[in-house]
Amino acid sequence: MAKVGVEQSLTNIQQALREKGYDVVELKQDSDAQNCDCCVVTGLDSNMMGMQDTFTKGSVIDANGMSADEVCQQVESRLQ
Repeated sequence: MAKVGVEQSLTNIQQALREKGYDVVELKQDSDAQNCDCCVVTGLDSNMMGMQDTFTKGSVIDANGMSADEVCQQVESRLQ
């Protein structure tokens, strides 16, 4: 199953993705995202300076305003 990185504060989304069989990794530092097929973030840590130093080949989903089910649907659609 796909490896999904999820921001630490999104515990309900971590749980929902685990229940669906995904390999969930907590994103504690920038390097955690590198080997993930998809990353879920809150958008609260948006890049104010317009500089990005995190590199991931996977999709990034902004979970701000979304339910756990909606995020799961987004993950599933992007990993197909």
